[in-house]
Amino acid sequence: MTAEEKPTASVWTRPRRPQREQLTREQIVAAAVELLDREGTEALSMRRLGSRLNAAATSLYRHVANRDELIQLVVDDVYGELEPPATADRSRWRAAVTRIATDLRAMALRHPWIAPELGQVGLVHIGPNALRMSSGLLAQFEAAGFPTAEKDQAAGTLTAYVIGIATSEAAYLSAIARSGRTEQEWVADLRPAFDEASRDHPRLRDGDSAQQDVPPQQIRDEAFSYGLDRVLDGLAARLDV
Repeated sequence: MTAEEKPTASVWTRPRRPQREQLTREQIVAAAVELLDREGTEALSMRRLGSRLNAAATSLYRHVANRDELIQLVVDDVYGELEPPATADRSRWRAAVTRIATDLRAMALRHPWIAPELGQVGLVHIGPNALRMSSGLLAQFEAAGFPTAEKDQAAGTLTAYVIGIATSEAAYLSAIARSGRTEQEWVADLRPAFDEASRDHPRLRDGDSAQQDVPPQQIRDEAFSYGLDRVLDGLAARLDV
């Protein structure tokens, strides 16, 4: 096999090494998720993680070959938080897909580092938890009546919408968290500057005035639901073609 033909390495496609010490892969993954949730991807290194586990970095390399493999493991571990997709049913496919999308967004907001990672780790989606979610989503579109070739595109479109909006939300919420303020306080502090900057843009001022007394989280939730409904409207229209 030439270098060009060599398959891409993945933690999921090589044998798991025998455990010869107390430190386990599960402990490493749990500590990595905690570190990522607290400090983000920039803080994750094998040396830093080993320090948190009171273990040498070399001990971690017995379980994962490198940082990329560790990211594959932690991403799939977080996917394990999602509820198993409902049994596929043609009459309830839209409700089931809505729940999957809503749960995926909630997962991404609990772990703000994950959304940007999903597009960067080529084989992360072959972990067992990610495969279970993806397969369940495809089953819903199949039950709805999408042909084989199109159900993959439908699932990709839905996932791209959720991950895209969750990436933006996660960055916004992370900035607020670093400020030490609540989202309500953050928005209130920005309002005078927005009012001044939008003085010559009445359409922007009208939209902001209509939502001035609405809690920021409710605005985000409603915006997500609106976009999701429009995506599903477009996909549902394909069933009538």
